[in-house]
Amino acid sequence: MSTIHAPERDALKLPGPPARLLLIQAPYYDQVVGGMRTGAQRMAAAAGATLDVVDVAGGYELPAALRMALMQKASRYDGFLLLGCVVKGETDHYTFICDAISHGIMSISAETGAAIGFGLLTVDTLEQAIARSSDDKHNKGAEAMHALLMQVALRRRWGIQ
Repeated sequence: MSTIHAPERDALKLPGPPARLLLIQAPYYDQVVGGMRTGAQRMAAAAGATLDVVDVAGGYELPAALRMALMQKASRYDGFLLLGCVVKGETDHYTFICDAISHGIMSISAETGAAIGFGLLTVDTLEQAIARSSDDKHNKGAEAMHALLMQVALRRRWGIQ
């Protein structure tokens, strides 16, 4: 049986001026989200992008915060990164929360065409979350930032402001 390895994600060189990005994070699991944020910041810096950070109470608040950020008349953000973590418990709450967050973000993405990187860990255990937020090539914050930078580059290629 072969082992599947995570792809290496090199920083992207964006065309045009440095990208200005907003990270909306739900630091309920601060160690986990902090690790993902560090990976995302490293990827953004390598691409020459600036990254502002705001906190929300929990993952459920991520879609509303994204919508508010997009509603700002003076918003000069080229893209938005969302980071959070939901750990499965003993009730159905986990399923409802994860579904609501994912559907909310996807609805906003499809409706607006905004450049969005989505880094919500949905895991069974805190140990799984820590493994995905560690300072290595498996860091999901860095992966979400890479996806966001690709979306920003695509918007610029197509001349979308």
